[in-house]
Amino acid sequence: MAQLNELDWLDATAEAELVRKKEIKPIELVEAAVERIERVNPQLNAVITRMYDEARQTATGELQDGTFTGVPFLLKDLQAAYQGVRMTSSSEYMRDFVPNLDSELVKRYKRAGLIVIGKTNTPELGILPTTEPKLFGPTLNPWDTTRMTGGSSGGSAAAVAAGMVAMAHANDGGGSIRIPASCCGVFGLKPTRARNPLGPHFGDLFSGLIAEHAVTRSVRDSAALLDATSGPELGDPYCAPPPARPFIQEVGADPGKLRIAFTTTAPTGVPIHPDCVSAVHEAAKLCAGLGHEVEEAAPQLNGEMLVNAFMTIWSAGNAWLVDSMSFALGKKPTRENFEPGTWVLIEMGRAQSAPAYLLAVQTIQVFTRRIAQFMEKYDVLLTPTLAEPPLPLGSFDSTAEDPLAGMRRAGLFVPFTPLCNGTGQPAMSVPLFWNAEGLPVGTHFVGRFGDEATLFRLAAQLEAARPWMNRRPPI
Repeated sequence: MAQLNELDWLDATAEAELVRKKEIKPIELVEAAVERIERVNPQLNAVITRMYDEARQTATGELQDGTFTGVPFLLKDLQAAYQGVRMTSSSEYMRDFVPNLDSELVKRYKRAGLIVIGKTNTPELGILPTTEPKLFGPTLNPWDTTRMTGGSSGGSAAAVAAGMVAMAHANDGGGSIRIPASCCGVFGLKPTRARNPLGPHFGDLFSGLIAEHAVTRSVRDSAALLDATSGPELGDPYCAPPPARPFIQEVGADPGKLRIAFTTTAPTGVPIHPDCVSAVHEAAKLCAGLGHEVEEAAPQLNGEMLVNAFMTIWSAGNAWLVDSMSFALGKKPTRENFEPGTWVLIEMGRAQSAPAYLLAVQTIQVFTRRIAQFMEKYDVLLTPTLAEPPLPLGSFDSTAEDPLAGMRRAGLFVPFTPLCNGTGQPAMSVPLFWNAEGLPVGTHFVGRFGDEATLFRLAAQLEAARPWMNRRPPI
């Protein structure tokens, strides 16, 4: 039987195989994960809600026979409703909210045999690209605890990077899977729009900007988990194109000679840190060495129009979300319930007109068609995930006097990832590089709409060529 201290760094597929072969019991996996969380989490503050008793009860009961039977798992404390367990969205306003049912995604996690052992930290309402909410305090980066983990799935990414679990739930409205994956040195794939369901409460979120999936230690875990959760739910307004075969079958499959475009120029023209530029050039060289056709090219976009349209949808979406919360909670939201930047964003959203919102949606759709035309020539677009390596904690702080300081700083940090939320394309941050300071610097690969298959094939090839599974943070 595997020693418990060896379990910290197995991926979820390997853990499930141990259970399947009866070499370990689910309760032993749960206890090993609990021990690791209790030992490491005080240094990182990644897990903010413990579900140990329920996890133990599940592990010793009749488990669902699925792909990941018996494997411990963490939920991000945003969108993923678990019946009877608080879901705060890291907001004082929501701190006592307890869902009375499971979201469809959580039901599918349970059917896959996963055992949820806790919930992870996130910025308030998932707004900022750093996980430093006032309600729970900051999550620290396991590679350097003076640095941020990214957001909004920073608690999940830190937990996976630190070996608490092999994979954890995450979601992505402007990069919130890929940003923390880059900052924490794990694999993060945002699926195609509507690949995973958002029900039963939502058909889509923010006119399709938000996607659900996970951060993982290995590529195969991401593919197998997407197989377990993807597909439309009854009543969904639309769904992603069905894959030709299970995603797990793409892992290890020959990607062929891909046509890869790369760029280090942001659509908004913001400066890119030399480490992030170097990571892209190294990734391009690696891809060329693997036999792919690589050339420098990028779609021509009006960055200012893109940002304005995105922020119209983003602000209106957050205002709507808070109004929806108000209905569920039966109490009126006030300025005192929220962080300064969150409240100003809500007010901005309430000031948007319906025509302005629809114009923003139209603008994003025009960009989507231009990108689709560009992707007719290329299979994959390679960019930096972020404009900078992980920043010091506090870099996105706002004050009552300047409540939008954090949002402005976010625009400099995250110029690449939001585009794919607008277009709905799948995209992944791959942990191929660490800089001279020992900080991970992710590289961002964008696929055609509906084509996660090509990304999984390429990711598995990159993982084999430059493995990251054996890298351990100093925490």
